[in-house]
Amino acid sequence: MVLLENKKHKSSKENLAYRSWFYFRQGWSIYFAFIIAAVNTMITTYYLAVEKIPTLKSIFPSFEYYLITFIIIGIPLLVLIGYFHFKKTSGYASEIEITWESNPYWYKIRPGHDTVVLFPFLLLFTKAMIKYSQNEKLNNENIVQMKELQNKMKFLIDGGMIGKDGK
Repeated sequence: MVLLENKKHKSSKENLAYRSWFYFRQGWSIYFAFIIAAVNTMITTYYLAVEKIPTLKSIFPSFEYYLITFIIIGIPLLVLIGYFHFKKTSGYASEIEITWESNPYWYKIRPGHDTVVLFPFLLLFTKAMIKYSQNEKLNNENIVQMKELQNKMKFLIDGGMIGKDGK
């Protein structure tokens, strides 16, 4: 029997630590470390390079001028570099290809609604199409299976969730 739940998924206690670790790493690497690295780069380059080179010091008489220039030129330049990384180079395509190769669910059916609803429906549908093309009728077992799958699909459409691992 398939367990149907009409509520949001709640992670188990054993997954809470792993989920927290994942969220921590995302927050750290994407936001915190990024901001700290940007500030560190700005301060380091200004006080160790710009202040020591008279030509640069005349262009950027204070850290504020350096910061404003970096914001006006640096941010659009970095956006452009990011755009080229995603759209114009093979770098991003290679990253996605590696992710695709290492993700086991690109090669097999994902657990959940794919395993419990979608692929059983497709299998039953193709069986029905073969029977139809051979002028055969569906038997009662096929009809019962289709109705069960219809109920599961309706349940998913209404926001329900098929239980963990499709059980």
